[in-house]
Amino acid sequence: MKTIEGKLSLLGSEKVAIIGSRFNHIIVDRLIEGAKDAFLRHGGDEGSIDLILVPGAFEIPFVLERVLSDGNYDGVCCVGAVIRGSTPHFDYVAAETTKGIASVTMKYGIPVTYGVLTTDTIEQAIERAGCKSGNKGFEAMTNIVELISLYKNLGA
Repeated sequence: MKTIEGKLSLLGSEKVAIIGSRFNHIIVDRLIEGAKDAFLRHGGDEGSIDLILVPGAFEIPFVLERVLSDGNYDGVCCVGAVIRGSTPHFDYVAAETTKGIASVTMKYGIPVTYGVLTTDTIEQAIERAGCKSGNKGFEAMTNIVELISLYKNLGA
């Protein structure tokens, strides 16, 4: 059986974007730091990564559509934080952000990862942004690195 998989290393010439939401920036800033750290640790060049900030998680899919349609990036890492409150707003924002990112991603042959936290509490978000549960921004970027390599191995 032939196995086709990606490697966790970049050549240094890959161009990647991070789309991050400013809402809940105390959490998202840590996710962005983690994503940048992962990119650099896996061989990425600092000049080959762009940070695109949007107002909130709900706006990520709209900007993702624009970024992917331009074709200027080898991969896009989406990060944000939607924290449950006492109204149904969380349910709408979390669901539409998730569906929007998935829908846009399916239209283009470019790797996209989902690093948007959807948590019940601020404490859970803090844990996933670099404390107990690791940094989900780092994980999302690591997945981009592997997917870029996998796409190349598939001839995409």
